[in-house]
Amino acid sequence: MLRVLFTCCLLLLSSSAAMARVAGPLEVEQPKAVRDLANIRSSGELRVLVNQSRNSSGEVKGQSIGVEYHRLRAFEQYLNRNARNGKNIKLKVIPRAKDQLLSALQRGEGDLVAPGELLHIPSGSHIAATSPVRRDVALIIVARQGNRRYQNLEQLSGRSLALPAGSVAGEAIQEVNQRLLLSKRAPILIEWVDPSLAVEDVLEMVQAGIFLLTAVEQPIAERWAKVMPKLRLDRHLKLVSNGSMRWYVRRDTPMLGASIDSFLKDYRVPADQDAAFQRIYRRQYKMHNPMGRTERNRLEKVRPVLQRYAEQHSFDWLALAALAFKESTLNASARGSGGATGLMQITPAAAKSVGVGNIGVLENNVQASAKYLAMIRRNFFNSPQLNERERMAFILAGYNLGPQRVQGLRAEARRRGLNPNQWFFQVERVALEQVGMAVVSYVNSVNKYYLAFDRERYLLER
Repeated sequence: MLRVLFTCCLLLLSSSAAMARVAGPLEVEQPKAVRDLANIRSSGELRVLVNQSRNSSGEVKGQSIGVEYHRLRAFEQYLNRNARNGKNIKLKVIPRAKDQLLSALQRGEGDLVAPGELLHIPSGSHIAATSPVRRDVALIIVARQGNRRYQNLEQLSGRSLALPAGSVAGEAIQEVNQRLLLSKRAPILIEWVDPSLAVEDVLEMVQAGIFLLTAVEQPIAERWAKVMPKLRLDRHLKLVSNGSMRWYVRRDTPMLGASIDSFLKDYRVPADQDAAFQRIYRRQYKMHNPMGRTERNRLEKVRPVLQRYAEQHSFDWLALAALAFKESTLNASARGSGGATGLMQITPAAAKSVGVGNIGVLENNVQASAKYLAMIRRNFFNSPQLNERERMAFILAGYNLGPQRVQGLRAEARRRGLNPNQWFFQVERVALEQVGMAVVSYVNSVNKYYLAFDRERYLLER
C-alpha cells in the first residue's frame, strides 16, 4: 500500500502541469532571434520575463512593491549609465507562470528571467545562471499559528502540502519521500494548487486554515509574515538549506550575462524596500476560512436558492456562494453602503436594471445578482477566447468596478503586449497600476473562496 501511495505521489509531481487548470488561453509564438547586449541597446528595450507572483514584480499606483522590481529598475539605471548617443534602455516586463519562464527564455520571448524565487535549470538546456542574487536561501515549511508542530520532516508522513506551480519544493519532497518509503512510512502528499494562485495566495490560505501546510523560500515567507501575522514559520523544517536565487539568460548572450554579474557584485538592497509593500498590503490579505462549522451551516441554509439561480443562469453555484461569502459572509440580513443589501450585497439600482425588485427577500436578492452577473457576461465577456476561470474573473471585476472600465483595462493590457484574455497576473497588473488594490483584492478573494469551496465540493453537495 505504501509503495502505491508513493508511486501516486511521484505521478502527481511529474504531471502537475497537466493536472492544473490553465490560468489563461495559451498563446503559441514563433521562436525569436537571440539578442545579446548590443542588440538590446540597439532596440532600446530589455525584455524581462518575471514570475507572476506579486512578491516578485509590479507597481501599485506608482509605488514599486516587488523585490525583483526594485532590483530590475536598478539594473536598468546601471545599463543606462553607459548608454551611447543618449539612447537609453527601457524595461519591458513580461509576466509568465513560474514553470513557463525558462522555456519562454529559450524561445527568445525575453532576454532575461528574474523569478524572485528558487528555480532549477533543466539538464541539457541552453540556459545560464547569473551570479547569485541571494545566497544561502532555505526552503522552509510554513503553517498557521496554533496548528500542530512537527520536529522533523519525517513527521510530515501522510500529510499534505499545498504548493504553487513551479515550486522547487516538489523535487525536495521526492527526496524526503524516498527516505519515508525505505522506512515503510506514507509519503508526504502534494496538492498542486490552481495556477491562479501565486505563492502569497497560498500563504494567505494557510493563514486562513484552508491549507494546513506549504513550503516557501524563507526570505519570501518572512516578508509576507509582516502582513500575515498568523503565519508560523518553521525554520527548523528545511527542505533546502543553501539554495541560491539567481537571474537567468541564454548561454549565447555572454555580454548580457557579464553585465548582470558586474551589476550584482555591487548592488545593495534599499533599507526601506518593504515600506510601501507593508503599507499597501497590510489590510489586503485577510481572508477567512469559509469551511468552518458556522460558515458551513450558513451555506447549507442558502444552498437551495444559490443552486436554483446558478443553474438558471449557467453559473457554478459555488461561484455564487464564494461571491456571497465575500460580500456578506453568507449573512442574508447584511446591510452595506450605498444601499447594498442582503446575501449578495446587490444595490436596488443594479437589481432594477435586470427587472427584480424587493431585494430584501433572499430569493429576489440571489435572483437579481445572478441575472446581473449573467448580463455582464452576455454583454461584455462572452468571447470564446476566454476560458471559464478567466471569464468569471472578468465578470467579478466588472461586478466590482464596472464592466466598461474593465474593458478599458483589457485594451491597455493589449497595448502593452500583455494577454487581454487573462485577468490573473496580466490585466490585473494594469488594474494595480491604474486603479489600485481594491478590485484586484476583490477578485482574488472571491477566487480563493471558490477554490476553498471547490476542493470540498463532495462534502457540500452530498
